[in-house]
Amino acid sequence: MWLFATVLPCVALVSARHALLARSLSKLTLSGPASLPTDATLPLNPALASFSIETAYFEGLIGNQSYPNKFSQNLFENLKERTGVPAEVRIGGITADSTFWDPKQEAALYNFIDDRGALRNTTLGPQFWNCVKLLPEGTKIVMTLNLGSLKYTGTLDMAEAAWMGLGPQKISRFELGNEPDHYNPKLDPQTYTARWKPWTINISKALGIDYPEFQIGATVANPSQPHNTPQADAQLDCVSALAAGANNGHTVTTCSEHTYQYSVCDSGSAAGATLVNLVNHTRLAEYLDLWQPRIHSVRAQLGPDAFVIGEFNSVSCGGRANVSNTFGQAMWLLDTVLYAASINVSRLYVHQGAHAHYNLWSTVDNPNGAIQVFPSYSAYLFVTEAIGHSNSVRLSNIFPGRQADGSSVTTAGGDPSAGQISVYGFWDEKSANSYDYPTKLALLNLELYSQTDSYPRPDTTIDISAYLPKNTQEVMVKWLTAPGSDVLSASLTSWAGQTFASGVAEGNIVEEKVLNGQVVVKASSAALVYWSVA
Repeated sequence: MWLFATVLPCVALVSARHALLARSLSKLTLSGPASLPTDATLPLNPALASFSIETAYFEGLIGNQSYPNKFSQNLFENLKERTGVPAEVRIGGITADSTFWDPKQEAALYNFIDDRGALRNTTLGPQFWNCVKLLPEGTKIVMTLNLGSLKYTGTLDMAEAAWMGLGPQKISRFELGNEPDHYNPKLDPQTYTARWKPWTINISKALGIDYPEFQIGATVANPSQPHNTPQADAQLDCVSALAAGANNGHTVTTCSEHTYQYSVCDSGSAAGATLVNLVNHTRLAEYLDLWQPRIHSVRAQLGPDAFVIGEFNSVSCGGRANVSNTFGQAMWLLDTVLYAASINVSRLYVHQGAHAHYNLWSTVDNPNGAIQVFPSYSAYLFVTEAIGHSNSVRLSNIFPGRQADGSSVTTAGGDPSAGQISVYGFWDEKSANSYDYPTKLALLNLELYSQTDSYPRPDTTIDISAYLPKNTQEVMVKWLTAPGSDVLSASLTSWAGQTFASGVAEGNIVEEKVLNGQVVVKASSAALVYWSVA
């Protein structure tokens, strides 16, 4: 992009761990221009920060009509309060392909566990829809139907039950199958389409739906590189399925793909799942940029709001202790959501599983800890407050910005912060001077700092003067912070001075006033900067 910056490197690094990381910066000057960038997004979806909840564990997280989980309800409501629109909820995950409908079952949800303690299948009954209705009023649902079992009548039964139990106002769209690119036997775009297309056409007819109501894809493999090769074209994904004719029946409304930047599914991949690797803008952006060709293609075919990341988190197979449950994950989550939005991902659905380290909160005592909120929840508070109640906010990553091909400026490509600093601008089309100046900035300092480190906490002064309407502009700052990136407790994690460990805000809102356009951002913290618009 057009932005560049004046950078002053720190004289010295003060620990061996920091020597392994990128060099720190003492100052970064954003030089503009402040006008709406040509690569800015269309207005952000208020449900940008949404949720994917594993089908088999939905009741455990939300509760049921007799015992609603007020803890979870409060955490969802906190987010809705900031935008006026609730997060969307996808009910899905790997257990969706072993979930069945029983209209006579009295329990809302029943999980069959075998003698070895393994979950074999899940059955939903009519009371399940009352569980879903415990979510905030207005919550839109993405309902994942069973494709993996190859039983069309059972899938139709579930679709009909959901349509009757929730109604078209509650169901945003259906999804057919979870991660079909990992099915055995393996599906290619043609065999997937041969199954997916007639099922979606016939389900739509059975429900009397005469408009696109299905989300295609839900694939999880990283895009093959380079992307414009026969090998890449043969990979099952949204684009290849559309090319194979999956939407010939006009049933597709959105495309979903899943992203997990790291994994502990096998020992070979587990070594890379560290905080040092996770909390870095260059690595995060390089990973998400792999999807840019698909995003462009899907938006051209289905519309500007059509590409979603329907399930994501930091580390697949449940996350990793002391990585996915830390404040460092909160910083990663914040940068992931904002950067994905900047490349035109419409919504992201952070996955919540059973006893997973990467959950934003836990509602049951389990081997990974007690009932609690994790630091990463605070990232969603930041995102929803940045969007606010406006439906006309546009976003751009103004630092480190973009290369000529649209991908992020990387450490190797000239990012002087080496992936430690990321800055986003928010332009509100309905504000005064909406195209001349942003109304908010998000300043992220991703440099790792541990609460046990014995040296002073590093910081970077970010000069935002070029983005302010007046040279003497007074700005307000809300901080996302914790004592260090390794913090595991929400009681030590604060957003705008408040903590949310109990599920509701505790303490008073704290805002800092800055008069000189110089915002000092400490390592492992983020600032939401805003000002009044005349």
